[in-house]
Amino acid sequence: MKNLKLIGGVAFALLLTAACSTPATVNVNTSNANAKAAATPAASATPAASPAAANSNNTNTSSSAQEGAAQDFTLVNQTGVEIDKVFISPHDKDDWEEDILGKDTLPTGQSVDIKFHRAETAAEWDLRIEDKGGNAIEWENLNLLKISKLTLHYDQATKKATADME
Repeated sequence: MKNLKLIGGVAFALLLTAACSTPATVNVNTSNANAKAAATPAASATPAASPAAANSNNTNTSSSAQEGAAQDFTLVNQTGVEIDKVFISPHDKDDWEEDILGKDTLPTGQSVDIKFHRAETAAEWDLRIEDKGGNAIEWENLNLLKISKLTLHYDQATKKATADME
């Protein structure tokens, strides 16, 4: 019986180690109740991947995470408002995917690395951000194959949002 407990404990430790060393992923849920609303695009582009993870620390050490997908990019918040939710969805979908920040937020002046699954093939992506009050801004047709850094701005006086793409 003691041997069985020892084997079980070792197996549990190995599983825990494996789970903790695997990059976090976000499951794609196309049945999300947040339907996309038509919006005037503030930026144009053409991405091609489904977000696999949002990572605010730049210390990924696994080779697959370092290689990443062609659509991986850094999202920078220069809106002057804390971003409560970030949604990224393929442009051809009618529903928003899951909030990639989860329980986290993106304060103004901060950035988050957004990672896509390497096997993703979608080309064009839409981005939606929301503050804690539910106010939302959307960008459509973002070409994440050509964007490595997306900096979001919001002018309080004119009530206009813009995005700088690098």
